[in-house]
Amino acid sequence: MKMSKQMLETTNILTPDKSPLNNQELLTRLISLANKITTAEGNTKTVIPYLSICRHTYESSLIPSVLSPAFCLILQGEKELHLGEHIAHYYEGDYIASIIDMPASGKVVGATKEFPYIGLRVDFTAAEVASVVAEAEIELPSRNKKPSTAAFIGKSDVGLLELFLRVLNLADNPEPVPFLATLMMREMIYRLISGKYGHLFLQQALYDQQSDGIGKAIGWIKENFSSPFTTLQLAKISNMSVSSLQHKFKEVTTMGPLQYQKQLRLQEARRLMLTCSLDVTTAAMEVGYESPSQFNREYKRLFGLSPLKDIKEIQNNPYNMSETEV
Repeated sequence: MKMSKQMLETTNILTPDKSPLNNQELLTRLISLANKITTAEGNTKTVIPYLSICRHTYESSLIPSVLSPAFCLILQGEKELHLGEHIAHYYEGDYIASIIDMPASGKVVGATKEFPYIGLRVDFTAAEVASVVAEAEIELPSRNKKPSTAAFIGKSDVGLLELFLRVLNLADNPEPVPFLATLMMREMIYRLISGKYGHLFLQQALYDQQSDGIGKAIGWIKENFSSPFTTLQLAKISNMSVSSLQHKFKEVTTMGPLQYQKQLRLQEARRLMLTCSLDVTTAAMEVGYESPSQFNREYKRLFGLSPLKDIKEIQNNPYNMSETEV
């Protein structure tokens, strides 16, 4: 494909006669570009398949959700994240990354119409991480290395912000170039795995290449969350001892295997009631519950309302629906 001068310029932020921009100047430019592309409320997909712009003009309540593999950068505002027993706040210039599906709760703090929360979200897969690791010939950590929580908050540097500015410039182009978008995604992954938190990305690439271990346990639950299991059965599937499974599973996901399954079930049931118009009993059975009363009880414990009240609340105010850009 022949690229125009305008397209090529999206790959360059600075010209030789200009001084480098600092973090705050880069964030200001990113906010301006994000506002140019969209001022819509909620999560807006851009012409670049992996990139979304998140915008909220209100302070939300604490919303249970599932963090999927993604990188989310705050340009303006503040968020609060509850991950297991851990509570963290992150602000402009900070990012959160998750490398597996992680049940969590998040809330927008202090946003208003005059000062909205604005963030960028990039979705990726473990396979894309593993591909960059292989091509860049990055050494994987030892299998015996202690696992860490698979979601974390970090602070962006100038290089990462400049990369996001190139990505947004490309998204604002009337003729975006898929080839450049792919290269930018791979560069972003490379910067993350070669940076301060790189070992956290590398541990997931390692898990995905193992035929057993904690990665296999997590993958099995995701694929079979509607099926009952015992910790002993899961340990055998993963070729681990029960004690090792329980310990490592909690280190990576902040919760035990059965709690992890329960939260995935409840999130899927909520989605089915909202998007497929299933009634409460059908949704409960679809995700593996045999007792409607138990489903109602556990649903209310997670979401704060009974299924019927929760779904009605979301339908009356769709911005109450948990979004994956946490």
